[in-house]
Amino acid sequence: MAYNVISLKDMYEAIGEEKTKEILDSFECPLNKDVEYFIKEKAIQFFKMRISNTFLVCSTYRGSNVVVGYFALTNKVTKIKRSSLSNSIRKRINRFSEGVAIEKYYTVALPLIGQLGKNYKNNYNLLISGDELLKLACDKIKEAQNILGGKFVFIECEDKEKLRQFYESNGFVCFGKRNLEKDEKEQNSGNYLLQMLCDLSNT
Repeated sequence: MAYNVISLKDMYEAIGEEKTKEILDSFECPLNKDVEYFIKEKAIQFFKMRISNTFLVCSTYRGSNVVVGYFALTNKVTKIKRSSLSNSIRKRINRFSEGVAIEKYYTVALPLIGQLGKNYKNNYNLLISGDELLKLACDKIKEAQNILGGKFVFIECEDKEKLRQFYESNGFVCFGKRNLEKDEKEQNSGNYLLQMLCDLSNT
């Protein structure tokens, strides 16, 4: 199935804030409150502040163009414990990080897939798989890296076995945990998020 990836910024500039909000407010994701909360309450604000960019994934359904999912991308500095990575990944990421070999952590700025979710309204989620949605997000990051350089991306997700298996099956490896900020705790379960890394040159 063909998908059309639309920048929220482009949509906002083309149809205005009111109509854009109407589209975003129709998004439903009962499996992840944070995914739904972000697109309804934060996505527009974050692109205006240049904190992140959100991309809507659309497909044709019964003659109409519908939003089947979305992802949000940003850059973020993070620390990666050296011992959490294999020797081969250490060698590859060392070129993009600060610090010396004797330190326990890499400090590195990487693209972050901050949000990734399917739209469950009217069963639109059935029009795209999680693997396809993640690939579209990674492909968008590759476009930027073809210009700027780099090859790694990371995600932060709840510590749930199904989520871990999903990302691992798509080439991500866990490298640590991040404690939730106060304003994140209402929308997420637990007290921390898993952090997982992927080398996009292998995908």
